[in-house]
Amino acid sequence: MRKIFEEELQDLHVLFSEMGKMVNEAIYISVKGFVNHDKELAAEVIASDIAINQREAEIEKRCFELIALHQPVTGNLRRIVTIMKACADLERMADHAVSIAKSTIRVKGNKRNSDIEAAIAEQSEKVKVMVEEVLTAYIKTDIEKAKTVALSDKLVDQAAEHIYGRAIEEMKLDPELVLGATDYIMVAGYLERIGDYVTNICEWIIYLGTGKIIELNTNNKFED
Repeated sequence: MRKIFEEELQDLHVLFSEMGKMVNEAIYISVKGFVNHDKELAAEVIASDIAINQREAEIEKRCFELIALHQPVTGNLRRIVTIMKACADLERMADHAVSIAKSTIRVKGNKRNSDIEAAIAEQSEKVKVMVEEVLTAYIKTDIEKAKTVALSDKLVDQAAEHIYGRAIEEMKLDPELVLGATDYIMVAGYLERIGDYVTNICEWIIYLGTGKIIELNTNNKFED
């Protein structure tokens, strides 16, 4: 039974890692579609969300089955709880990628600003690196790396603040940019919140390794 439990738990880790890659790809494609005004890429992100939601449901079901059948305690229970909680954060990150994709479809044809779009692309790259690194930290249960990843969320927040300020300035200068600039603010906000969910996963990695629940970046939030 012990061997079966370990094998099933390892399968869960693989499913979670694969889901993380799916979500990171959705984030990347959603922003690429937004800055390139590509509705087809946006539609691809929206369609891919079905598979991500199904993966979350599968992982959650397997977690409950493991708990019911094997009644794990201490470290093993923490491993399952971490997967369930982090999986929910990944799903919410994917939802924000869908929101970015919907912005692409909604504002197609509106006046745009290439400088702000470049700033959004830079912000998304920071988020992409955060997601990749938090998945590595999760696989290795690397607490120090998790803390470092969480600290990098400050750069994502600063980028959101910069985009917000630029968008407001451009709206004042050119009324035709109001619709497009409003979406810039929204997209920057979506990316900022994805960074927050990455920070949540960092917290769960620390919980996995230490059994302690702590809050990271509590004073590092961008206000919409």
